[in-house]
Amino acid sequence: MAEPWPPYSSSSRGKKKRPRSPNDDATSSQGRTENSTSLEDNLIFSDTLIALQLMRTQFPKLEKSQLYSSVKDRTQVDRDLESLKKDRVLRVFKLNTGQDDHAIMFMDDYLKQMESAVRRSKGKNQDCSEVFEWFEKYVLPSKLDVSIDHLELCSLLSHGGDARDKHITLLMNAGLLTRQLIDPNMYWFSIPSIGPILKGLTQVC
Repeated sequence: MAEPWPPYSSSSRGKKKRPRSPNDDATSSQGRTENSTSLEDNLIFSDTLIALQLMRTQFPKLEKSQLYSSVKDRTQVDRDLESLKKDRVLRVFKLNTGQDDHAIMFMDDYLKQMESAVRRSKGKNQDCSEVFEWFEKYVLPSKLDVSIDHLELCSLLSHGGDARDKHITLLMNAGLLTRQLIDPNMYWFSIPSIGPILKGLTQVC
């Protein structure tokens, strides 16, 4: 499993808490979903989370990162990832590398990347831009998998308004969704502007 981003407590030695700092009580930045858990507010750390944080500080200088090579207990890594996903600390993305590569991104970082993509998209086209709010408010908190089918996507978006194909096209153009080649009714959740990272990862591989 490859990650462009990335922890601290032992899976076998229990969980550890870090001391609180004044920054822990700081106001959350705009654009962060209410259901997401910021990294600063997450006091329980695992070996998996520590490894991910280390990779995060080194990115993008790392040529290639392997979470499983950083934390030897693969079963515990998988458990930790599921827990962190449910707590909205991070998201996992399927990478279009032709291999079984996945990216792990902290939600705070992903939402910032999403905000930039939304600003660029709104600058080009104001029509249907409300779909970005629907996507962040109704789709991201409800769907934690790496993919989503067309009917479920439309159903979740409809909580915000009348979701149509043009709304989904806008999400795809912003780099938030990628249509699967083998099944056009399925979409991968994607990271905006990830192209250069994928290119570098493919060259390293």
